[in-house]
Amino acid sequence: MLYYLLIPLTKYVSAFRIVRYISFRAAAAAVTALLVAFIVGPVIVRALRRLQMHQVVREGTPDSHKAKSQTPTMGGLIILTATIIPTLLWVRLDNRYALCALLVMIWMGGIGFLDDYLKFRQKREGKKNEGLVERYKLAGQVTAGLALGIYVWQFPLSTLPGASTTLPFYKWMLIVPATAWLGWLYVGFVTFILTGTSNAVNLTDGLDGLAAGLCAIAAATFAVFAYVMGRVDTSTYLNIFYLRNAGELTIFCSAIFGACVGFLWYNAHPADVFMGDTGSLALGGALGAVAILLKSEFLLLLVGGVFVAETASVILQRSVFKYRKRRHGEEYAKANRVFRRAPLHHHFELKGWYEVQVVTRFWILGILCAFFALTTLKLR
Repeated sequence: MLYYLLIPLTKYVSAFRIVRYISFRAAAAAVTALLVAFIVGPVIVRALRRLQMHQVVREGTPDSHKAKSQTPTMGGLIILTATIIPTLLWVRLDNRYALCALLVMIWMGGIGFLDDYLKFRQKREGKKNEGLVERYKLAGQVTAGLALGIYVWQFPLSTLPGASTTLPFYKWMLIVPATAWLGWLYVGFVTFILTGTSNAVNLTDGLDGLAAGLCAIAAATFAVFAYVMGRVDTSTYLNIFYLRNAGELTIFCSAIFGACVGFLWYNAHPADVFMGDTGSLALGGALGAVAILLKSEFLLLLVGGVFVAETASVILQRSVFKYRKRRHGEEYAKANRVFRRAPLHHHFELKGWYEVQVVTRFWILGILCAFFALTTLKLR
């Protein structure tokens, strides 16, 4: 919005020409997001406390988390507000990359909000806190994936084919479906990525500041990729594919980074508020959408390595438990679990790590994954 307001004024004030640069608008979006989080955060936290929107502690979490049942949830509203406002202020509103990513984030955030609200209402009514029925939640996520996949396939956002992707460490490696049948396969692939990423972030959101910090790291990493891929000179120098107009995603990713850092002000241990499904599904959907739009779906495995490990721990724990229960009985299966508790962060808690230690060390691993992902820009 500010882009369109300030550009016409450049003939009177030459300093306004700076808004033409994506780097400036990305930095401005991050700062704006941080300030918005600081402004709206206390208001939202007080409102959640007044409404008694308390955290529903997941079944199977360590006993040390029982006290968190009085901490308000749905703090993802802070993240959504602090992302949407800066994005609309600093991004070019005719850019389909940024608008697609923003719409996916809002849609996923809406699903999470409904889930959090239903858990709160069920808790007040004395019912089991199941929230939104799992199949309905999954249906909402799949709908977003199908919509994004079909749109990207049928209405390519750049000169590259819509239904295509790349592989890390390979130059110009585009997998392009040549038939309509393979095109629908690509749509299914996009749906899987978007659904999987949103659920992965949701599973990781179990400790104070863990998911917010990791999402900030991932968003900053994707901001670099969007900037490089959206410029002819840098993409040519690094010998990677060029995505015209994709640079605007840098602003969206920077806004997410600022929003997550601002949210950490309230979510750092001991947390004043939790993001809930409102925030985790929104952030996961946003990161998944950015990876899809940048044709870097497989890169997401590197950037979000910690998210992948958390999800894999849950899948492995459940699969092995079911197998051993079927072969040796329930008592044997319980006594011989792969992890003391899943997701992975709870396993390390039960091994004696303090919560702050787990979070800090997982952040360090997230930074390591980000650096490893950035090496793919040159190691091709």
